[in-house]
Amino acid sequence: MSTATRADRSLEDDNAFKTELVKLIPHLRAFARTLTGDPTAADDLAQDAMVKAWDARASFQLGTNMKAWTFMILRNQFYSDKRRSWRQTQLDQEAAERTLIAVDDPEAPVALDELRLALAGLPDEQREALVLVGAGGFAYEEAAEICRCAVGTVKSRVSRARKALQAALARGEYGRDGRPAGDAMRSILADADRLSGR
Repeated sequence: MSTATRADRSLEDDNAFKTELVKLIPHLRAFARTLTGDPTAADDLAQDAMVKAWDARASFQLGTNMKAWTFMILRNQFYSDKRRSWRQTQLDQEAAERTLIAVDDPEAPVALDELRLALAGLPDEQREALVLVGAGGFAYEEAAEICRCAVGTVKSRVSRARKALQAALARGEYGRDGRPAGDAMRSILADADRLSGR
């Protein structure tokens, strides 16, 4: 194969990779937001993951599951960042208030805010598994690949997460962070839609 032909094929592969990666941006941002709980930090995390994915594109085989591959990169970046700094990014109250939305049913945003708060109280591994399987629409096998653990481990984490979530909601055992309930409704529903590909 000539050098020009190899260069053309490489350019075609890069373009195909970029097209698929761009399609995944909403999913990556949504997954990042469920991990960080902060829109700004989530955007930074998703951007870092996309850069890493692009840099590692030669190791990705076109035609395989790019969503699972990029989610694994994002997840690894999240835990790597978390190890480097134990401090959580503080909420920008003004930004949260700007995302407040009006709804017809005043109880709906309160219930969703309680769900958001209860989700945040779950251990990272349980919340991640529940989001991937419950909201992201991933099969247990795909979630296991992303989390780098056995399928049975993912099933166990999802089961424990659901039980813990139900118990926390029933007893009201979740912290308050002062964020507007309307923000919770918007973010949870948007995340669920994007993660499930709707």
